[in-house]
Formats: sequence, structure tokens, C-alpha cells
Amino acid sequence: MPALTAQHLRKSFGVHVVLDDASITIARGERVGLIGANGTGKSTLAKILAGVETPDAGTVGVRRGLAVRYLAQEPELDPDRTARQVVEDALVAWRQATTRHAEVTARLADAGTNPKEHDALVREQAELDEAIVRLGGWNRGHEAMGFLERLGVRDVDRPCGPRSGGERRRIALAQLLVASPDVAILDEPTNHLDADTAAWLESYLVNDFAGAVLLVTHDRYFLDAACQRIVEMERGKLTAYAGNYGAYLEKKAELLAHEERVEQNRQNMLRREREWLSRGAKARTTKQKARIDRAFALEAQGPATAGRPGEVSLVTAAASREGKTILELQGASFAAGPGLPALVRPFDLILSSGDRIGIVGPNGVGKTTLLRAILGEPLVVAGEIVRGKNTRIAYLDQARAGLDDAKSVFEDVRGEGGANVVHLGVRGHETMELRSYLELFLFDGAKQRQKVGSLSGGERARVALAKVLRQGANLLVFDEPTNDLDLPTLSALEELLEGYEGSVLVVTHDRAFLDHVATAILAFEPDAQGGPATVTRYAGGYQDYLAQRGEKPAPKRASEAPAAAPPPRPKGKSGLTYAERLELDGIMDRIDAAEKEVAQIEAQLADPTLYAQRGHEVAGLQARLAEARTRAAALVERWESLEARRAR
Repeated sequence: MPALTAQHLRKSFGVHVVLDDASITIARGERVGLIGANGTGKSTLAKILAGVETPDAGTVGVRRGLAVRYLAQEPELDPDRTARQVVEDALVAWRQATTRHAEVTARLADAGTNPKEHDALVREQAELDEAIVRLGGWNRGHEAMGFLERLGVRDVDRPCGPRSGGERRRIALAQLLVASPDVAILDEPTNHLDADTAAWLESYLVNDFAGAVLLVTHDRYFLDAACQRIVEMERGKLTAYAGNYGAYLEKKAELLAHEERVEQNRQNMLRREREWLSRGAKARTTKQKARIDRAFALEAQGPATAGRPGEVSLVTAAASREGKTILELQGASFAAGPGLPALVRPFDLILSSGDRIGIVGPNGVGKTTLLRAILGEPLVVAGEIVRGKNTRIAYLDQARAGLDDAKSVFEDVRGEGGANVVHLGVRGHETMELRSYLELFLFDGAKQRQKVGSLSGGERARVALAKVLRQGANLLVFDEPTNDLDLPTLSALEELLEGYEGSVLVVTHDRAFLDHVATAILAFEPDAQGGPATVTRYAGGYQDYLAQRGEKPAPKRASEAPAAAPPPRPKGKSGLTYAERLELDGIMDRIDAAEKEVAQIEAQLADPTLYAQRGHEVAGLQARLAEARTRAAALVERWESLEARRAR
């Protein structure tokens, strides 16, 4: 049964078309991930679905009686209201119901002599009971404060005005969770959440949140664990993929491989037609004219992948090879400012060339303060921080404060008095023209002329990266670099850092990013008694860190159940029995049939009309899909087993 349906949406800003006849349906209780490159309009679509913006054409419908709530990237909160008051604002209906319930209960005690009044009050009391249960039960007031605590919001009676942007986002998220809407539209909900809190939110949405969820996020862990369907926004269109993020990647790879084959065929035909034209074909006959028209049409057609962000290859001046130790902390401890208590117990750290250290821990524990101390701010209260003789640092801060909104992208990256050439390579001897360099960050000529202040959050992040990565540093210090980055840019940044010759210190909540990039994790572990945190170094990425802490990875969802194990191999001599040879002869047909069944169910689940007209069938189809995938995988493994034994 659909909770929200949008049909034939169109939206443009000037000549830039964001939505072009786009439709989407979200079923009750469904969890959908919305992905796409920066600037494609994901936030715009989210705002339209939430009723915050209006489309140029098309309709959005919400099932009668259902509530929709939206978490914006930069929520607007009353600066004079406290965190407690903001969250309790979501309990208005609950407070009205509980207050009225108390009034009705009190009146029932005096209505014994009036049967008609008594019956009416009993009916109202029953209705209020149902309403209170629907609104979350009798303990919502305590739960509201629990959400704030779990999201790391402290001092709940302090006004929102002086709080950081990250705190305001967490307060707004707590308010939405307390409201428990029928449809929650969350725009980058894990930004400004530490890894542990992001994992908690992921678990809460999967296991405890009853409503439907539309997630606009780049957090691949979140997409994989929490989503039942992925919708990709590309060139104004929406394409749905059944399953989680892993299933999307598999299906997308198949589609791209098909597009590559189509494009290769087009190029081959285009080459033949050009050769024919170059021989001076006489355009006299109808057949020759048709062939010439076809050649020009092929040229005008463009590749199947036109308009899609290309594979980005972020380039930077490689680190200097001089000096082995880049940075050393010797019994270091630091505070957030003069006269304030130490945030961490003294610890040692040696950072060598090639080390890529991910820094994790709860918000407010001192991760960013460590980076500020390394950059030279007078925050050290014990020990010392020693830079290597040839250490050169490039810093990317959370707020992207180094950007100049009044300048164009080209001017800002070039800098005052800067050259139009970027020096690359081990010694900076290789060069690249600045405009070509910016194209690697998906800024074409028109975008390079655009003012930085008019860019989206993700585009601003790419400008900041372009500025930082052209500095030729051998130590990159990144504070939440993945915030607002789209998946293609994230992948490219990971690839760059994996091959980077220098060292990296990165504070991030992005668990997948840490698994791809980090050679070690520096964990800030709070003291149970409220004292300074302990800083511990763990080898490996985020999963290795969890294993060393003794934590188990999250259990797989039903849709991600592993393929059934193949039947055990019979003991005895090698080779196949007669029955097994017959089985092998027919197994490919069985595999084809199983894979066709998987494809048919996936096609049904990718059809928007299913969710609009037959939403009650979704759960059954998802279960059938999991079973069909298991059968297909088991058949493939059986085939491999039989083939291996036949080859002996």
C-alpha cells in the first residue's frame, strides 16, 4: 500500500533541468535509498516530496491521514528555544491525547449515575488509548530525552542559537524520531554523526522505526544495511533497483557493461560510415542519401553515457620522499582552549610516510581539537607535537572555511596571484592546465565560471578538495572530508588516497571510507567517570578496529542471506557417477531458468506501479527474490563442484 506517490515531476532552474518526468512511489514501512551525483537534484526532489518546494509540473500525493516529516541538511530551529523544547514540540499531539485521557478518566469516576454519558466517555477513552499507542505509547516524554542523549546532544536546556551546525542537525533529527512520522525524508542524516551513533541510527531505522523512510545519503554502510530499494537520480530521471546497495552495484555494473557494448557498436558503425563518406560517396541515389543521413544521425546521437559523471581521477602533487617521520606526538595531551581541562590522557603517536590514520570517537571528545593542535594552535597542555623537517601540511576543515563565495570556481582554486598551471608528479615536474585539472572534479567550463557561493554542498566540497590537493603537501589533514560528497567523488578520493605517497590524518564517520583507505584507526575512547578520554591506535580499517574491540559485525538482513551451501561431495574415488553426469548435462538449463526467475522478480520490484497499485505484494516478492537468488547461487556452486570433479 503506497504511503507517498509522485507522478511526472518536472523541475528546472533556468536552463538546468533537475527533474524530467520523474515518478516515484514509497510503500508504507519501506526504506528507500536515493543516490546520485552532486548537483543532480536529490535534495530538490526530497524537498518536493516533503512539500517544502513545489514542482514546475507533476503531482505529489500522500495517503490520507499520514504524516510526512523532513530532515533538511541545514535545519532551521528557533535560536531561543532549548534542545528540550524543540524535541518536545514533536509531542504536541501526544500531550493533547494524554492530557485529554486524564480528563476523561477523571470524569468517568463521576459518571456512574448517567449511563449515556458513561458510555460516551468509555468510547472516547478507548479511542484515546488507541491514539496514544499509535503516537508511541505512554513513555514518549522519557523517550524524547533518550533520543537527544543517544544522538550526543548535551546540556538539553541550552538554547539552539549558539550551538554548532552539527548539534542543530542532531536536535532536528531527534525531533523527527520523536515525532515518529509515517514517512520520514532524511537528507544526509549521518552527517555530523560519529560512527557509533550512525550505526545506532541505522539499527533504529531498520528494527524500531515503523514508518517509511527515504534516505538521501552517501553512507554506503547505511545504504547496504538499511535500504530495501535503491533509486538512482540521473539526468533528471529516476531508476529503481530492488534490494540494498550491494544489489544495486551488481545490477548497475551489468547495465554499464551493456551500455559499453552498445557504445562500442555505435563507434564501430560510425567509423565505417565515416570511412565510406571520406571515399567521396556520390549522394545521387535514394540509398546513398539514406546512408549519408544515417552517418550524420549516428554522429549526432552521442554516447549512451552522455551526461553521466565520468570516472574521476583526482590528481595531486606526490609527497616528497625526504624524511621518514612526518609527525610525532610525545606524551601529548591537549585542551579545547586556554584554561580548559585536558580532553585526553597523554599519548604517543608516530606518523610515517604512507600512514593513513582514521580518527574516530564520539562528538565532542576532542578529534577536531587534535587536528587544530597539529596545525599549530596553542592547545597542547602536556608533552609536545613535533613535525618532520620537511613536513608540509594541507588542511580541509569541516566548514570548508577556505572557500571564497564571491569568486568563481576557477578563481578560487587558482588563488591570489596563482598560476593557471597545476604542478603534478613526484617532484612536481609534470604539469596540467588548471581548467583541465578542474574537469577532473566534474567542473566543466560553465561550472568553473559559476560563483562558489551558488554551489551545492557537494560541489563546494569538491572545490575545497581541488584547492587542498594542488598544494603539494606530504601530510593531508582532513576533518570530515566525505560530508556532502557523492558516491563517484568518494570512490575517486579513496583511490587517490590509497595511492598517495604521503601521510593522511582523517576524522570521519564514514565507515566504508575507513575500510577502503585507513591503514590504522586512532580511537578516542571516553572515560566512564567523565575524565579525559583514552586514545588508542588499532591496526587496519574500521572492521579490523571493531574486531579488535571484540565487537561483532551487524547481522545480515534476510535479503542478504548467504547462498545455500552446495551438497557435500561424495567420498571415494574421483570422477562422476552416471547420475551426476546426467545432472551436469542438464544443469546449465536449470541455472538459466533460475537466473531468468531472478531477473523477472527484480523487474517487477523495479516497476514504480507495483508500489502505487499493488503495494501489498512487495513483501512477498522480496521474499521470493531472496529465495530465487539462493537457488541460483546453489546451482552455480553445484555446477562448479561437478565440473571440478569431472576434470580430475
